[in-house]
Amino acid sequence: MDKSTRTQTSSKKPRLYSYRIRQSPYYEATQRYGCKSYTPYNNMYLPLVYEDLLSDYRSLKNDVTLWDVGCERQVEITGPDAYQFLRHMTPRNLTKFKIGQCYYVPLTNADGGIVNDPVALRLGEDHFWLSVADREILLWAKGLAAGLKMDVTLQEPDVSPLAVQGPKSFDLIADLLGDWVRTLKYFWFKETELNGIPFVLARTGWSKQGGYELFLQDGSYGDQLWETIMEAGKPYNIKPGTPCWIERIESGLLNYWEDVSDSTNPYEVGLGKFVDLDQDVNFVGKEALKKIKTEGIKRKLVGLEIHTGPLSQTAEFWTVECDGQKVGMITSAVYSPDLDKNIAYAMINIECSELDTELVVDLGDKKVNATVVPMPFIDNREKYLAGLL
Repeated sequence: MDKSTRTQTSSKKPRLYSYRIRQSPYYEATQRYGCKSYTPYNNMYLPLVYEDLLSDYRSLKNDVTLWDVGCERQVEITGPDAYQFLRHMTPRNLTKFKIGQCYYVPLTNADGGIVNDPVALRLGEDHFWLSVADREILLWAKGLAAGLKMDVTLQEPDVSPLAVQGPKSFDLIADLLGDWVRTLKYFWFKETELNGIPFVLARTGWSKQGGYELFLQDGSYGDQLWETIMEAGKPYNIKPGTPCWIERIESGLLNYWEDVSDSTNPYEVGLGKFVDLDQDVNFVGKEALKKIKTEGIKRKLVGLEIHTGPLSQTAEFWTVECDGQKVGMITSAVYSPDLDKNIAYAMINIECSELDTELVVDLGDKKVNATVVPMPFIDNREKYLAGLL
């Protein structure tokens, strides 16, 4: 047997796992609370479903859910050149990036493609975390730092995010930490602790239902933090949850490897507002993005309504046609219970991307009609800002 694979027994049942896939500090808790399936993410286990997809969706939209997102590993950047190094990594202008603030920072390669789309946290003048999507960004950053000859230290710290998401998250976290959490601005954070457990509390999260992320700074407290939140959440009908496929599409959130990748550039996927070509830094991909902007994009990520019976919760990269010609593909698709519609993102030729354009989606066993519509499909701005006074 491969030495990297072992069988571990417990009082409940034996389970097989590989040391190639790491466990977050919350993994044992997710097992106790009935997680039914996982997917690899940054070489870790990311929970996919607890009760069922619809129940998890309803809990997120109506109450509050607790997510193990410890797989969102942090790339820590410190050292005298930390700020300048981060400026070279992203086309976003960072001159107004303050300590205590979170910034969405697409990282681009020499061709202008999106290497990753993390959220950066600025903990000090020369101290940053990048909360990365599913890709080995630490090694990429180390190679970039060596090439630029910058004086930085890059490492993965002992930091593991835990998300509390849903409209009742504000009351729950206020019960635990005090009413000051209600005034924490969206995409800002504060270092704090709870019963001696150290973490960074951020008004962030991969949903638009309102909520926080707790960046635990000592993994040995993972189980204790999980149970503390679950106990405090009982009056709010808290349930364990996961990043919700249905809700994130409804809310216009993009998923790396599906809607965004290094073969897509910011202008194609609606992230052009995070590109500043006039800033005085030669960030990676600057010349390529200048050329793309001058010439104009040839394709665009759009929202679609697909006119057929409810789709299964897992879509494929179905072909999209216009006037009988292939013009692109579906990147994400799902049936929305609240809208009672099939909604999707599609990367299609720019000439077919205008609102109300009629298209055809080839589902394999049949072809169905679709219409280009605005995104997001549901505007949750009021809900996810509802914790602010």
